[in-house]
Amino acid sequence: MSRRTRTIVGAAVAGGALLYLVAAGIGGNLVYFLTPTELIAKGQMAYGVSFRLSGEVVPGSVRWNAEAVDLRFRIRDEQNTIEVVSTGVPPQMFQDGMEVIVEGSLDSTGVFQSTNLMVKHSNEYGPGEGEEHPEKAYEGLLTKGDTT
Repeated sequence: MSRRTRTIVGAAVAGGALLYLVAAGIGGNLVYFLTPTELIAKGQMAYGVSFRLSGEVVPGSVRWNAEAVDLRFRIRDEQNTIEVVSTGVPPQMFQDGMEVIVEGSLDSTGVFQSTNLMVKHSNEYGPGEGEEHPEKAYEGLLTKGDTT
């Protein structure tokens, strides 16, 4: 075998090994995004596997225990509802009826154990009731003649 052929074969083997390592590393770290209906359809195959679950917080279902830092609520899509338990302080914007994404896994009792809670919101900011428009908050910070 010529030196050139050995170099090509060696590069191909090294490239294949690198591709395998990258694909295996990515595959093990993927977190799938599901709705409650899709998660329920997975049945027992969903237990203990990490997912991101998206749905609307069912109004009236939120139970917050500040002392235990324990948040329980239900999320739903058009067809199904799933109970969620989340430890940690919820985001300030969290409330009934809003869209959320929870990351975690389904336990054998059918309760989603969340390790991360995110709220879905638009990327547009609007001042709340009684707040000034954001541009007005900066008026007066710099006066004419400031060069810094």
